Amino acid sequence: MREEESLGDAQEMSGTELAVYEAVAALNVDERSATVAQVAEMTALGEDDVRRCLGSLVEGGRLVPKGDAYLLGAHDWGLEY
Repeated sequence: MREEESLGDAQEMSGTELAVYEAVAALNVDERSATVAQVAEMTALGEDDVRRCLGSLVEGGRLVPKGDAYLLGAHDWGLEY
């Protein structure tokens, strides 16, 4: 990913957005998309709050909608083993 396309630091997300993002990421590890209900259950947030965060994360390019669920979008981080 080129520098000008960088999504920026994860610290730019609110605590609630980060919790929602992490829940989606946890489900995506098993190649499953994340629904609002699943994320709400995992984060103990209300579904309206989850929907707002998901919308913000989609708008920011961090998540991608897939039907009525969400997947991780492009990211500029990785793991090295």
